Amino acid sequence: MQLGLKNNEIRLEKYTDKWQDEFIKIKNELLKLTQLEENRIEHIGSTSIQGMSAKPILDIVVGVDNLKKVDEELFNSFRKAGFLRLRVEKPNEIVLAKFTDETYQVKTHFIHLVEYQQEIWNNLNFFRDYLNSNEEARKEYLDIKTSYLKNTSSGIIEYTDFKKDFVKSIHNKRNTK
Repeated sequence: MQLGLKNNEIRLEKYTDKWQDEFIKIKNELLKLTQLEENRIEHIGSTSIQGMSAKPILDIVVGVDNLKKVDEELFNSFRKAGFLRLRVEKPNEIVLAKFTDETYQVKTHFIHLVEYQQEIWNNLNFFRDYLNSNEEARKEYLDIKTSYLKNTSSGIIEYTDFKKDFVKSIHNKRNTK
């Protein structure tokens, strides 16, 4: 299993159980280096969906009590695990990434730091759980991803926008329960 994509590169790899193994390895490392509780570190994104082809980047959501009060100690612990804070501006989320080497050209992992059991946390985990339990939704999502890639292999913002309506439709299912 080879994780990693260059900036703005989009490529899908066939599902492998090794993604889950890698998540467990990273989670255990984060548990050793931080004061985080086990239930606040979750595997999300397409690599967490059984059988789903995915970009070879592992997405992890980490839940904290208050995003505005995250201390430097936590960021230092993430750094020890190889995660660096990105200059990505997202409301109610701090994004960190792990790279293959010091050139910082190829990202292998993302941490999405959000408030625990708040909207983003709940949506990310619901999306994973819903697709894992719904084969039809998995197929539809894969079709959307592959149809984007028929025309290009770059444009991460455009790729995310292309999938946005589907993702929102799944989040809305959580909000109607």
